[in-house]
Amino acid sequence: MLNNQKHLFDLPDNVTYLNGAYMAPQLKDCTEIGIQSVQRKCFPFTISPEDFFTERTLLKQRFATLIKASDYKNTAIIPSVSYGIANAAKNIPLQAGDEILVVDQQFPSNVYHWKEVAKQHGAIIKTISPPDTFTSRGKLWNEAILNSITQKTAVVAMPHIHWADGTLFDLKTIRKKTNQYQAALIIDGTQSVGALPFSATEIQPDALICGGYKWLLGPYSIGMAYYSDRFNEGTPIEHNWMNRLESENFSKLTQYQEHYQEKAGRYSVGESSNFVLTPMFIKALEQLIAWQPVQIQEYCKNISSEAVQTLRAKGCFIEDDNYRAHHLFGVYLPNTVNIDALKERFLDEQIYVSYRGDAIRISCNVYNTPEDFDHLLRCF
Repeated sequence: MLNNQKHLFDLPDNVTYLNGAYMAPQLKDCTEIGIQSVQRKCFPFTISPEDFFTERTLLKQRFATLIKASDYKNTAIIPSVSYGIANAAKNIPLQAGDEILVVDQQFPSNVYHWKEVAKQHGAIIKTISPPDTFTSRGKLWNEAILNSITQKTAVVAMPHIHWADGTLFDLKTIRKKTNQYQAALIIDGTQSVGALPFSATEIQPDALICGGYKWLLGPYSIGMAYYSDRFNEGTPIEHNWMNRLESENFSKLTQYQEHYQEKAGRYSVGESSNFVLTPMFIKALEQLIAWQPVQIQEYCKNISSEAVQTLRAKGCFIEDDNYRAHHLFGVYLPNTVNIDALKERFLDEQIYVSYRGDAIRISCNVYNTPEDFDHLLRCF
């Protein structure tokens, strides 16, 4: 059973940070590694050609372990979610009239590029909205997604959980339905992977794209992607030297290669052996692997359950436990609550949450405690 881990972070005792979905605090160990890595550049003669590849490979291996992917060569290092989505979208054939399914108000990085390719090919963006009732909301929303997947569906581009309120989507069942029509399933795992168990082997997404600075606890401007074997012969959005075959041999770099590195090796961003961000990110993933996402999810459930029950008793809507995450959930207020006054109270008390759509988004992790939720409740 996982215990509180706040001692591994630098969060002040007078701050109640329930906003990991906005940006995760940094592990002390990652900060130390970052400082050492910055200083390393002062002595460039200590950086060997092998160093361009060693930690890069290690990062991909650690991510593959975290998401239970059978081959780390199906992973790629990316600078952002939009970059990872663009690689996937570039390599999915679309015809006029094809449908690209997205869920209502999902994060724009998994929307904008689909709109662009839809415009180019005459495809249609189909948005699946939640029901206009709080009764069985998550269940009905999942059913609406399933019912919308038809022979017209070419792509389902969606998150594992909704970034605004933590609604949980049944990816295993959605995957089965997309398989019936040979539709691609592209998952944005930025708000779930790291805190919620995910198995690429079990779900078999065509692509899984994750920003690194939230639940993966990594630094900003680096992330990870998984591309299934359907992308093995694809064309990346960027052509850099490291992604080509035999790029490890510096003496032959001008003997230009037509072939790419194996599998998803073609999709990593240029300079992906970033000598500051990469070692920091490796340490963060190793810590998550040690904690285990299933244990993180259970920890978040344990510290928040009483507060969730209390808020529901006060007339707030929080999604049914079977259809939401426990590390991130939305609180929809009754009309009797003055949201502006509540925001002011949170600021005064140094309680940090987010506001997404009509929900107060609360997102906790292993650095939080039941007392943090008690502090939150007192503001109501």
